Amino acid sequence: MQSEEKARQETYVWSRTKFHSEYNAYLAQFKVESCLENIRGDSLLDLACGDGLMTEMFAQRVSRVVGVDANGKILADAKKRLPDAEFHESLVEDLDLTEKFDTVTMLDLLEHVVDPIALLKKAASFLKDDGVLIIHVPNAQAINRRLAVLMGTLESCEELSPFDIQIAGHRRSYSLPTLQLDIKKAGLKCESTGGIFYKILSTPQMDWFLKNGPWEEGGFGWGRVGAEKAKDWRAEFCRASYELGKQHPEDCNIIYACVTR
Repeated sequence: MQSEEKARQETYVWSRTKFHSEYNAYLAQFKVESCLENIRGDSLLDLACGDGLMTEMFAQRVSRVVGVDANGKILADAKKRLPDAEFHESLVEDLDLTEKFDTVTMLDLLEHVVDPIALLKKAASFLKDDGVLIIHVPNAQAINRRLAVLMGTLESCEELSPFDIQIAGHRRSYSLPTLQLDIKKAGLKCESTGGIFYKILSTPQMDWFLKNGPWEEGGFGWGRVGAEKAKDWRAEFCRASYELGKQHPEDCNIIYACVTR
């Protein structure tokens, strides 16, 4: 059964650097920034690390980082990105490590797996006694999805799109209450929750907007543009979306929980 699941995971081709790369680069930056506000100690286990984009960011701030992913093709990109780092090709469910970590990150994984409760327990087993497990999942109640329901492009916020199922390999969607419920079912303690990035458009729309939007100065409606020295307005927009998301986690693209045993 597990070998079949690993083979299934290897059929998915999604990675942060190959799909909607502009938006996913900014989102990855803020996902890591959010984690860095909550990590403990100086060792980190990254489940699942994917192509290593965020693993590399963690490695710049944490002295020991170990990455794990079941998709060997995607993991090869991570190894090229961080040739001196330690990586394991494995389903988390099959992972056999005796080392315990100060921080375990499980970023955008829980929505993919057969048994999320078992996965939460397994991830927590790699924590030191005072360690923290940081969980990120896409938010079914994100503002762009609620707009999509009103527009008629989604039948419900919880609906999985063909892209979600066939390219990304999602099995379920989450809201803050359902994420907290699964954490409780796993016998773990939820210390805090929050949201990352106030996302007003779909991912392809956000990516197009960041690549093609009118970001240069020139009287296009950014208020005080022209009254001060030039800024990178694309970056300023993304930073503002991250900061606004902290105030409205239920509207964000990503929701998170910091969990202890």
